[in-house]
Amino acid sequence: MKALFALIAMSVSSAALAEGAGESPMGAMGQLVFLGGFLLIFYFLLWRPQSKRQKEHKELIGNLNKGDEVVMAGGMLGRVTKVSEDFVVLEVGNGIELPVQKIAVTMVLPKGTIKDVLG
Repeated sequence: MKALFALIAMSVSSAALAEGAGESPMGAMGQLVFLGGFLLIFYFLLWRPQSKRQKEHKELIGNLNKGDEVVMAGGMLGRVTKVSEDFVVLEVGNGIELPVQKIAVTMVLPKGTIKDVLG
């Protein structure tokens, strides 16, 4: 009896597999729509915001001028005393100047911020 039940179950599952083996549940068009939706989500959540941030940062470092107060990537504050093509020289204390790459500048602060911070 058990052998007969196992044989029937095996034949039913084999027949079901043979019938549905050629078609996927979504079909070809459904897969294309799914892939297109995935790419749109990827574009709007990753590519677009990242390119926007890169564009803003490039504009920020391109507009650095002598006298700007800036924050570096490590959190250090300084006033720009000299600007060259790839580097800026920052005054971080009384007479202490450090050359740093422009890429490390993360934010330009309003004038007088360093004075307020140091109190």
